[in-house]
Amino acid sequence: MSFISKPSGSTLAAWLLSVGTARLERVLTTRTDAVSPPEPRSAGELADRLQRPGAVAQVLPRLSLPHLQVAEALAALAPTTRDALAELLGAVDGERIRGLDAALQALADHALAWPDGEGMLRMVAPLRQAWDAPLGLDAPLRQLLKDTTSEELRRMLGSLGIKSGSTRQQRLADLVQHHSDRERIAELVARAPVATRKLLKRRASIAPERSEFIMFGAPGIDSEPTARWALERGLLVQDRYGKARMPAEVALALRAPGWRAPFEPAPPDVPAMPVTPAEVDREATAAAMAFGAHAASVLTVCAVSPPARLKSGGIGARELSRVGKAARCDDIVVRIVFETAYAAGLLARDGDRVTATEAYDAWAQQEPADQFAALLQAWRTLRLTPGQARDEDGKSLPALAGTPPCGGCLQAREGLLTAAARLPAGQGVKSHADLGPLVAWHRPLADPLPQDTTPFATVIREAELLGVLARGALSPVGTALSIRPDDDADTLTTVCRRLLPAATASARFGADLTAVVTGTPSARLTTLLDSVADRETGGTASVWRFSPGTVRRALDAGRTPDAIEADLATVAVGTLPQPLAYLIHDTARGHGRVRVAPAACVLHGEEPALLAELAAHRGLTQLGLRHLAPTVLVSRTSLDKTLAALRAAGYAPVAETADGTVRVEKAQRHRAVAPVPSPRLSGGTSRRRKTDGQAEKAPTTADLRALATRLKTAPPAPPQADPYNGIPFDSDTEEIIAGYARQLSLTDIRQLAHAVNEGRPVTIEYVAASGSRTIRTLSEFDLDPPYLYAWCHLRDDERVFALSRIHGVMPG
Repeated sequence: MSFISKPSGSTLAAWLLSVGTARLERVLTTRTDAVSPPEPRSAGELADRLQRPGAVAQVLPRLSLPHLQVAEALAALAPTTRDALAELLGAVDGERIRGLDAALQALADHALAWPDGEGMLRMVAPLRQAWDAPLGLDAPLRQLLKDTTSEELRRMLGSLGIKSGSTRQQRLADLVQHHSDRERIAELVARAPVATRKLLKRRASIAPERSEFIMFGAPGIDSEPTARWALERGLLVQDRYGKARMPAEVALALRAPGWRAPFEPAPPDVPAMPVTPAEVDREATAAAMAFGAHAASVLTVCAVSPPARLKSGGIGARELSRVGKAARCDDIVVRIVFETAYAAGLLARDGDRVTATEAYDAWAQQEPADQFAALLQAWRTLRLTPGQARDEDGKSLPALAGTPPCGGCLQAREGLLTAAARLPAGQGVKSHADLGPLVAWHRPLADPLPQDTTPFATVIREAELLGVLARGALSPVGTALSIRPDDDADTLTTVCRRLLPAATASARFGADLTAVVTGTPSARLTTLLDSVADRETGGTASVWRFSPGTVRRALDAGRTPDAIEADLATVAVGTLPQPLAYLIHDTARGHGRVRVAPAACVLHGEEPALLAELAAHRGLTQLGLRHLAPTVLVSRTSLDKTLAALRAAGYAPVAETADGTVRVEKAQRHRAVAPVPSPRLSGGTSRRRKTDGQAEKAPTTADLRALATRLKTAPPAPPQADPYNGIPFDSDTEEIIAGYARQLSLTDIRQLAHAVNEGRPVTIEYVAASGSRTIRTLSEFDLDPPYLYAWCHLRDDERVFALSRIHGVMPG
């Protein structure tokens, strides 16, 4: 487990002060995690935030393949010169040299590596921890010999025939200089005993974690003389555990001639074809309209008949199939709608069901473009791939199962948007599957799914269904998603409104008792047609069909035939066809001819012949009907079951209340309370509630420019907060926390105090009494020294934390 915050002791602060204001502003723009409130007050405090292991770990997945390859090479050699790095990567021609310079520029913009002004390239210490053995190499010679005495260094230099200096530093520098020369090492090893030469070459070709050669103190080891020759000359270094380790410089010198570290500065070539913006817009619009209509259908089904949850959690295959069949869409569409709607707060878990929320009712009244933008924004920030239907064993996965966040899934989406955005203007890939290698190049740490037959097929398919990709290119909504901050929903909504037409408020009624709506029907039109007809199809065009049963449903809800006809006429293109008017009034004439009153229950009407017909009906014998009077029947079956049986037999009874008035039948609507998304998904809001109803906004360009100017002129920050040495604090909360959280730096104390004061979520590294380290995201604070009471998002419950056991802090 990587630590959240530990000082690295590098020269990053000095480099930040040495660069120009524009360059510092670029670093702040790239690493907005380091400028979260409270803003840093000095370059030293900024450097402390930039070097946190947890912060560095979050940056690495956003790097492209050549950036990671250069970073790994630096991790193997740093500090090193640019020329040595270029030689190791084989950057000798124009394109590869430009690729190396671009990668170093990007690493500097992310404050991961930088030139120190003395011709050496430095890197943040946590970057070295990202690889157990970068390039399959052990640590450099200088690091392996850090505990070696001056006398031992003198003997090594003497064995090499080198005149040694008088100080330990001089001797170590001489030895490092000698071992950095590949030709010298090759000549030296050529003169070694045969057994030693074979040992060294074998060790140079394998990663250090695979080498378990223990030198001394292990009985039965017969190769001690073989290794001794190399140990005496610093070609192998024995650590305190007795393990022989080969310095990185020696291993590189002994690898095959011409060996170079992997470096791919250019993305892979993919087959492309010309495509016009009009073609992209047309296909994206069709996909977005179809998905929007399917989403509305899926959520309508959930509002009327909430899907049941499995005992183990989530919505299983049976319920997914039921909802998909009712909404007439594929399984992957249902999964995307479920996950995005839940993230947007339109669905919520409610006991053993997943139910629509009050927010869904407001969403249902919006225009199609606004509805689509809300789901698209949720998809953009999902930390999972909703289309994943199978696990590694091929077993079906439930939807809304509450799986742990998947950072690699988010990076796969990021990589797809980046790869598509970098395609040449007017070009699209011939096959969307060709985007997979590009995604892997732009985001090599993204997670592929076990169900994908081609790389990143599922996330690419999701982008197609949402209209993010169209004709092999990035659509306007995809462009809005790729270049805007996650919390900038206004721009995305504007693009969706330009791309998608407004909701259709009218329908064409046919003599075949159907209503056809092209485009997306408005909420009012949908409600009206759903109340008096059954939807048969959805998508770019929706079809409703009228029948005696659907008209009776509207009459049961208390509406009159004239009102139904008038409402339909207001949304009709032209006049209502006569067959539909006849259906409405013919159904109304039979409606209510029989009335059912509770007794258990009583049937009465004004037509003795009709009551006699009911009593003699063979299909109704299970009701136990009998005459009390020519116009009165009594049933031994309950009122609701009697109503259902009569309607199934083709009659149209109405129910009465106990006082004899007609009972109006309305569907009962149940809404669940939607949880607020977790802090990382919502831009800084609490899972339980928002403190002020708004998330903290990302700093603007002007804010960052002003901050860069202030940092250039700010005095150095104190290295460690201590309430007893006179360091001033910005608030009483900082001083209180500093008195108990002795493991925290001033930077960490300020961020934790800000979270407590402002009610903002924060992530901490906590060491329990057992010694185990955990990473917790907290919110809803109550500071009661020496304890901090907070809502723990890991446990989804309130927990108590000792301030003295908090060892690191990061923004939530």
